[in-house]
Amino acid sequence: MDLLTLIEILAERLGEAPLAGLFGLLTGVTFGVAAQRSRFCLRAATVEFARGGMGDRMAVWLLTFSTAVVWVQGAELLGLMRSADARMMAVPGSWSGAIIGGLIFGVGMVLARGCSGRLLVLAATGNLRSVVSGLIFAVVAQMSLSGMLSPLRDKIAALWVTSGGRNMDLLVEAGLPNWGGLALGLAIAVVALVLARRSQISASRLIFASGVGFAVALGWVLTYGLSQVAFDPVQIESATFTGPSAHTLMFFLDRNAIVEFDIGLVPGVFIGAMLAAWAAGEMKLQAFDDAATMRKAMIGAVLMGFGGMLAGGCAIGAGVTGGSIFVGTAWAALFFMWVGAIATDLLIDQRMQSVTT
Repeated sequence: MDLLTLIEILAERLGEAPLAGLFGLLTGVTFGVAAQRSRFCLRAATVEFARGGMGDRMAVWLLTFSTAVVWVQGAELLGLMRSADARMMAVPGSWSGAIIGGLIFGVGMVLARGCSGRLLVLAATGNLRSVVSGLIFAVVAQMSLSGMLSPLRDKIAALWVTSGGRNMDLLVEAGLPNWGGLALGLAIAVVALVLARRSQISASRLIFASGVGFAVALGWVLTYGLSQVAFDPVQIESATFTGPSAHTLMFFLDRNAIVEFDIGLVPGVFIGAMLAAWAAGEMKLQAFDDAATMRKAMIGAVLMGFGGMLAGGCAIGAGVTGGSIFVGTAWAALFFMWVGAIATDLLIDQRMQSVTT
């Protein structure tokens, strides 16, 4: 029995919407377990780089990113998904949103001490700081999607958009063969493994870092498969946390909300991370150290909520999920997240540390 046949049987028995939610849950649990055990975090990698290091945090991030590219591009070569049909590729992208939103998100990520995905993982382990920041992030994301901040987001996003009614496919624009993305992913993986060996990262941590990338591919493949057998249109998507956090918040507030991939994803990550932390004995309640730290985290969460929605995705959604299918604006957003995060660490965190010491 092939994958499409299995998905078709499940859709007939469970219904298309519940199955989409189940696929989100499965993707989320996989992501949550792998992210918690690997300590995957874009913010940690950018701070390490800003301070002149290329150690374990950078190695883990590069391995996650590269394995996501390898898994996704490999799935495409096998016919298990089609990047051109993914929603973020099939609709116009915003260069201005990617640049400005990416910068804002990068600043917020450092102030909040973690990107939105990392905050969700930490919240599942008992980190109350991440619970507060994550809730603020979700509320601001919803405000930016359809609330009082949406006109500003729309205005900035409309300044510079991609041409042709679609986003830019970097592989097509570069004239690379259909295996070009896979080759690039493998090359980045080699760099990651060299850094990992130099940093003496354990084999288990490397496996879990690869698991985060696998979770991204899993989401793409499952939603693509469902789109091929579903009667109603189904969005082809994978792990991201800006839109899904807002949608999940509204799901619990609106009795008329429907189940979809997003609604399973966020709880799935929380469940997976919590189970992984419990199994490892790492569940621990943590609060804010002081009022100044709390203010920074809250400001950071606000910036991430608006910046992520403006950029078209968070550090995971744009930085890994969109990057794995070579969406032009996703790569731009990722680059400017790095720029914003590095600048914030240099201008704020490092200066504050030098003053206190």
